[in-house]
Amino acid sequence: MADMIAAFMALSIDEFDYELPPGLIAQHPSRKRSASRLLCVRGGSISDASFSDLPRLLEPGDLLVLNDTKVIRARLFGRKETGGHIEVLIERLLPGGEALVQMHAGRAAKAGSTLRLSGGIEARVLGRVGEFYHLRFPEGASVLELLERHGRVPLPPYITHAPDADDERRYQTVYARSAGAVAAPTAGLHFDEPLLAAIRERGVEIAFVTLHVGAGTFQPVREKSLAEHRMHGERYEIPPATVAALRSAKERGGKVVAVGTTTVRTLEASAAAHGAVTAEEAETDLFIVPGFEFRVVDRLITNFHLPRSTLLVLVSAFAGMDTIRRAYRHAIRERYRFYSYGDAMLVDRIQRANGSIA
Repeated sequence: MADMIAAFMALSIDEFDYELPPGLIAQHPSRKRSASRLLCVRGGSISDASFSDLPRLLEPGDLLVLNDTKVIRARLFGRKETGGHIEVLIERLLPGGEALVQMHAGRAAKAGSTLRLSGGIEARVLGRVGEFYHLRFPEGASVLELLERHGRVPLPPYITHAPDADDERRYQTVYARSAGAVAAPTAGLHFDEPLLAAIRERGVEIAFVTLHVGAGTFQPVREKSLAEHRMHGERYEIPPATVAALRSAKERGGKVVAVGTTTVRTLEASAAAHGAVTAEEAETDLFIVPGFEFRVVDRLITNFHLPRSTLLVLVSAFAGMDTIRRAYRHAIRERYRFYSYGDAMLVDRIQRANGSIA
């Protein structure tokens, strides 16, 4: 297995590129959450459905695992001490009123300088941590409260309109409850309360994990070889109830259906570290590439991802590179809507025989 993974790590990111007509990039969500289209990929079979069909596509005894992270109003605007305009995007909140951020500015901000941000917020630049700036916000202030009052919804860069009231509601899952993400776990945007009720009535159990999605999720892989790419670390939490639900599902022969790549990374990172999913709060920089041994997840619900992205690499690892290429060609031909506000896929895990890659 180690030799197999090493071989796939040598793959070029060029293998995960494709051409997408710009008109297929969804700029707004569907009229109704569960009215999105759903591309079903099972082995060599590809078929079209509606997301509202999901209950009948699952089996009684299955376990649906959702990421309950909540998107914060993570984008701020302001000026440097020198007067230059800046845009700040929170990457991660840290203890003590500090944060790691991406900053767009004409020139780099200097350590020790003060930024004057939206709503009169002053933040001090402590330095750099890799590609991020390390900021400290006013002492005694709650950064989450400051962002809630003065921040803006951090829509991804390929959505070209300014965030409005509809985005405030729709760029958030209906079950979001743990604040900390700066990007939505987009596969979850298709679920509404009636659909969740129908899934439960089908006899499917629902459990939750939390992974706070960072802005790095939208960054393309810049290195040619997958082996040279390093993932940003992201915090996750797995509660004891979810571990118990996973154990029960496996014992009764049910499938574990992960909603979103963030849920996959959370479950598989814990299993890779401990041999089985464990109740914990931890951090992962797991990069899932073809050849990865999935221990937990049987089926995946996911949106269509950016070319040359770690998310597309993960989905290709899960279902097979050739299968995902065919699925994306079908989706483009049938004019599915792509990316955060786009349509979804239901994908089965690749079946391997004697350790070979299908």
